[in-house]
Amino acid sequence: MDLVTTLHVELPGWLFARLEELPPLLPTVEEQMDVADELADITWRSGDGGPFAALVVEEDGTLVSVGVNLVPRTGLSALHAEVTALSLAQQRTGSWDLGAGGARRRLVVNARPCVQCFGAVLWSGVRSLVIGADGPEVEEATGFDEGPMVADWVEQLSARGIDVATGVRHAQSLQVLRDFGASASLVYNARGE
Repeated sequence: MDLVTTLHVELPGWLFARLEELPPLLPTVEEQMDVADELADITWRSGDGGPFAALVVEEDGTLVSVGVNLVPRTGLSALHAEVTALSLAQQRTGSWDLGAGGARRRLVVNARPCVQCFGAVLWSGVRSLVIGADGPEVEEATGFDEGPMVADWVEQLSARGIDVATGVRHAQSLQVLRDFGASASLVYNARGE
């Protein structure tokens, strides 16, 4: 049987250089979103993925991990920016629970998570979620099918101890998505929809 038994994923080379330039501390959510928007824009323009990027940071803004969308680059539909950032943070901390020991880590993402990433946020242990662009405008700007999000998703996260802030650098985040949507870039919805 020729089953694949390993999975190796690496961030794009251009991101290594950019990470070297980033300060280890991004004290405000606005600074964190600026980085997410910049990386999201570079990701789609490079052809590596969709226009999405995410950061995991400590409560004080110390950078734990960075993730970008890697679906086209890898051919793996689960490798959204949030999943990539959360997985790298979990590897770095050595725990599947990013809230272990009372840690109050935050996930910062330039667009509201899709239904898959909503689940990943729930299971990750982060204590807060910060979003740039939100709601149906993400689908309208990009053409992606973000899945059937429940109407009370913020309340669902809150009930599980995850604070949510939306609209951080909203116009800036939305512009990245609109630039992608206006391009000829691949919109990789399953079933070709």
